[in-house]
Amino acid sequence: MLRYRFTAEEFHRLAEAGILPEDARVELVEGEIVTMSPVGKRHMAAVKRLMHLLFPLQQARKALLQIQDPLRLSPESEPQPDLVLLAYREDFYRDRIPEAQDAFLVVEVAETSLDYDLNVKTPLYAKAGVPEVWVVDLVGGRVHVFRHPRGGAYQERQALDEGELEILGLKVPVKEVLP
Repeated sequence: MLRYRFTAEEFHRLAEAGILPEDARVELVEGEIVTMSPVGKRHMAAVKRLMHLLFPLQQARKALLQIQDPLRLSPESEPQPDLVLLAYREDFYRDRIPEAQDAFLVVEVAETSLDYDLNVKTPLYAKAGVPEVWVVDLVGGRVHVFRHPRGGAYQERQALDEGELEILGLKVPVKEVLP
């Protein structure tokens, strides 16, 4: 079977031409257009909780919160993580899609997508050099933490159900991240 792989630019042109509906829950992963998992109530609540916990970083202009918007990792990959902490910019990335080097942290919330988030998306983030990834496992009640990307993999991996997470000097209790 022959597959056509799209670039991020082609992916955007498909949306602009109306081939992909505006409300389509899809993302570009290694050149393939992938349907995203439906968002349940627990997932929505977890994203809101994370926004609340990380908002002080935006208030202090240390970072910008990006919620379920694209993050360009390469010319062929543009996933839509649940939350990204981006380098602060006064223009709020008005003229371009944020890229991997703009990200301090990517957070994926997994209710039904844990295997995909851990085994497909996290390696993409490592390959792109995103310094830290949290995968919030709503079913297992833990936060998978990945740090220090090198050679397409994270050198540090932890699964936490207690303790604290720290990003840009902000300490976040793991229990507050989990519903």
